Amino acid sequence: MGVRVLGIDPGSRATGWALVVAEGNRYHLESSGVMRPRGGDRERRLADLYRSATEVVATSAPDCAVIESSFSGRNPKSGLALAECRGVILAALGCNDFEITSYTPAEIKSAVVGNGRAEKQQVIYMVVRLLKLSDSPPSDAADAMAAALTHIHLGRWRQSR
Repeated sequence: MGVRVLGIDPGSRATGWALVVAEGNRYHLESSGVMRPRGGDRERRLADLYRSATEVVATSAPDCAVIESSFSGRNPKSGLALAECRGVILAALGCNDFEITSYTPAEIKSAVVGNGRAEKQQVIYMVVRLLKLSDSPPSDAADAMAAALTHIHLGRWRQSR
């Protein structure tokens, strides 16, 4: 049986996730999706995101998880919102007994596309090719797939066994 790598791309409006299974030098996408927190105020949206992340972990049963690290943008308010979402997801992941690894957006783009400054469309294109998908996934889910593939390509999933 392969190693189940859960990739997560945190976002304040949409959080992508993907479960990629690695078996030797092969890998495949088992499932993916986008969590869209509901609720009127920030606290309710964060609570909904926590519940959704907990459910994804419970149903996917990963051996390890990979989450894209935050980067500081120009807008401090949106940076704070992203950090809060990432913290909630880390709390949901941290309630489990598996390794959690973070990669920067540039590390993920470099591992999947070969260029740390790749455009979003290039990441989606490579994810479709590498995972042999018939359709392009939503960009948030594609970023989560790319995060999981980064962990696999760097061989760090072998340490999670």
